[in-house]
Amino acid sequence: MVTEQEVEAVGQTLVDPGQPLQARFRALFTLRGLGGPVAISWISRAFDDDSALLKHELAYCLGQMQDRRAIPVLLDVLRDTRQEPMVRHEAGEALGAIGDPEVLEILKQYSTDPVVEVAETCQLAVRRLEWLQQHGGESAVRGPYLSVDPAPPAEERDLGQLREALLDEARPLFDRYRAMFALRDAGGKEAALALAEGLRCGSALFRHEIGYVLGQMQHEAAVPQLAAALAQPSENPMVRHECAEALGAIARPACLAALRAHVADPERVVRESCEVALDMYEYETGSTFQYADGLERLRSPLS
Repeated sequence: MVTEQEVEAVGQTLVDPGQPLQARFRALFTLRGLGGPVAISWISRAFDDDSALLKHELAYCLGQMQDRRAIPVLLDVLRDTRQEPMVRHEAGEALGAIGDPEVLEILKQYSTDPVVEVAETCQLAVRRLEWLQQHGGESAVRGPYLSVDPAPPAEERDLGQLREALLDEARPLFDRYRAMFALRDAGGKEAALALAEGLRCGSALFRHEIGYVLGQMQHEAAVPQLAAALAQPSENPMVRHECAEALGAIARPACLAALRAHVADPERVVRESCEVALDMYEYETGSTFQYADGLERLRSPLS
């Protein structure tokens, strides 16, 4: 049983800029797991932080919680042009993840946003909401991953066909995302290498999602491509951030070297992502039961 005081203590850790970023991330994912209006309220309070990485993750978690009560704050973030593009993008994606058709017209409006990552995200969210309407809501069959994705996996099972669809930049982005999630769900080295080829495609939003799914797969075949993208200063910081977090999740020795090389990167979102990824690496290679351990830390302050 979780007490109100414990939820408040976890929330205070999240909103306290004096806390290490790793502790704030673990608090955030603890609140995501707890759910409910109090957790949403604490998460929403942190959107005035100065870390774009943290705010991006706030929006991600609100989307994954799929609670309609998060819609107002996500709309505020999407509309706020003072927020960093990666934060506004994630708010748009989260609105699509919640799956409520009431936001369809607003998402259509932002599908022509001058910030291309925001526009493409809202186009995808519109397609997802329309797909849900056409298919009677969420699919009853969930894949091996528990995430709520920007597009349902394609029904195609042939890895060669899926790779072709993934890398065909003439196809609609939604269809390429469907191929992406089908490859992820298929798993294995061939699928991981096909996905890694997507790190060379034109859309930064697409490349960033490739980084995300490779982190979910945790297949070491993709480590060289992820490390190369992280090491490229000219790459979009949003892409480098996802590649860093993917390396933390894959947690092989080569990942550790790549992450340590960029903990002092001049791009703030990249160096913060490496900090968080090193904490994820420690979790993946250690004996801790769960990453979202905010409650355990409260109850065992010496751990």
